[in-house]
Amino acid sequence: MARKHVAVLMGGFSSERPVSLSSGNACADALEAQGYQVSRIDVGRDVSSVLAEVRPDVAFNALHGPFGEDGTIQGILEYLEIPYTHSGVLASALAMDKQLAKEVVKAVGVPVAESMVMSRFDIGSEHPMAAPYVVKPVNEGSSFGVVIVKEDQSNPPQVIGSSEWKYGDTVMVERYVYGRELTCAVMGDQALGVTEIVPLGHAFYDYDSKYVAGGSKHECPAKVSPFIYQKIQTLALKAHQAIGCRGVSRSDFRFDDRHSENGELIWLEVNTQPGMTPTSLVPEIAAAAGYSFGELLSWMVEDASCLR
Repeated sequence: MARKHVAVLMGGFSSERPVSLSSGNACADALEAQGYQVSRIDVGRDVSSVLAEVRPDVAFNALHGPFGEDGTIQGILEYLEIPYTHSGVLASALAMDKQLAKEVVKAVGVPVAESMVMSRFDIGSEHPMAAPYVVKPVNEGSSFGVVIVKEDQSNPPQVIGSSEWKYGDTVMVERYVYGRELTCAVMGDQALGVTEIVPLGHAFYDYDSKYVAGGSKHECPAKVSPFIYQKIQTLALKAHQAIGCRGVSRSDFRFDDRHSENGELIWLEVNTQPGMTPTSLVPEIAAAAGYSFGELLSWMVEDASCLR
């Protein structure tokens, strides 16, 4: 039987373009090795006409950030009736809005940190909440625009209200949660393993610690108690289902175990299109669960559909 023709969508025009190109080329190479016919598409504003000409059986969505991860490209693929990977229009749009996603998962019992949404220009010289807290764009990924305000800072960093800020005028201000960075992948209706991310030489898991070789160390499986390990898996699957995710997602958590083994566990966000670069977390977690990179991607291609 002839293998499917897969269009790998990558690049695009968000802040995460370099990450997407790295993810997309890695995926395209692995899918070719699995025997698929692959077309690599660097997505531009003419993506509809390009796809109509290429006529793939499946679109593998390796885009990140606005347009690629927020329901927009998903709507185009629905209109063209091209089956695609990852989550559909509604789940993608919902997960991309960090505050709305938190409200949905909180309603099903997933613990989240206190937060508020506001204009960056309203932050001014007064703290919007007691420090420490985090200011982040409501709809960016890869830690772009994340600012940690520490307890000893007398006022918010001025960059938030300046012309240097490039991440939109609406931000989320969230209580800073001390502790360890943990993440859990979900594949279909199954929560896979839990990994701890230990940034090396960075204050937190920022862009460089995510994508630069040696920027972080991954402990897979995470060295936490069996109770916390299972709880993270349960919460990751619950968040995936509450938001309506499909295919593969990854939920991020903070775990404060400074005072007790089972401490405070807080859900941060769900990534509906996790990175698939050589240093990415989901391929490592899947490998620990027994799936090679090629097998993981093949599962995603075969899972692809419209009306997700």
